[in-house]
Amino acid sequence: MSRKFILDIHTHTIASGHAYGTIREMAQAAAEVGIKLLGFAEHAPGIPGSIDPFYYKNLMVIPRKIYGVEILHGCEINVLNNGALSLDQEYIDKLDYGIAGVHQQCYKNVGREQNTDNVLSCMQNDKIFFVSHPDDDRNPLDYERLVQGAKDYHVALEVNNSSLVKKDKRLNCYENYTTMLKLCEKLSVPIIVSSDAHDPSGVGEFTLAEKLLTDLNFNEDLILNISVDRLKNFIGV
Repeated sequence: MSRKFILDIHTHTIASGHAYGTIREMAQAAAEVGIKLLGFAEHAPGIPGSIDPFYYKNLMVIPRKIYGVEILHGCEINVLNNGALSLDQEYIDKLDYGIAGVHQQCYKNVGREQNTDNVLSCMQNDKIFFVSHPDDDRNPLDYERLVQGAKDYHVALEVNNSSLVKKDKRLNCYENYTTMLKLCEKLSVPIIVSSDAHDPSGVGEFTLAEKLLTDLNFNEDLILNISVDRLKNFIGV
């Protein structure tokens, strides 16, 4: 596995309800594979089994470095059909960063243009710095509008390794990522590569995403994972 990518900011612990590692187990796994910065992005309300939002009011008790790995706290917040986020602002304000994402469990496809409108609406929140797995034609998106919106609202778009692993469940994800990444290069929009790990064994697993980026000869200057400082400057931490 390449260690060119030294941070992973989209991971889940047991707090998300359907993941299987504790904070310390995930951090230990990160240390073992050379990840320097690890972000936890527990699922917000709307996903079955997700945590009570009160969780986010006590994040200060968690050490900022565990097993030598720097820790950041985010949340993968659901995009809802009214264009709103599924977490109240009082909790979003406690985060280092927010990730907006469409999930089948709490979203109904309303067509390419309205889906895109809903994502763009959520991207305008000042704490949303990323959009998770914008790759599934079960909820199609207009990639020209999405990438332009990312540029306008200072948001990085994700290449999700887990989506590429589960390509049979993510409709046209390879084709959609190819389209999105070419537009990101054209408009100089940054991307984030994520494992979306739900178990310690998946932390820092970027193999398929790295291969896709290599095959496309994607501009490394637009990849936030290559530098901790680049990522922290992007989200203002």
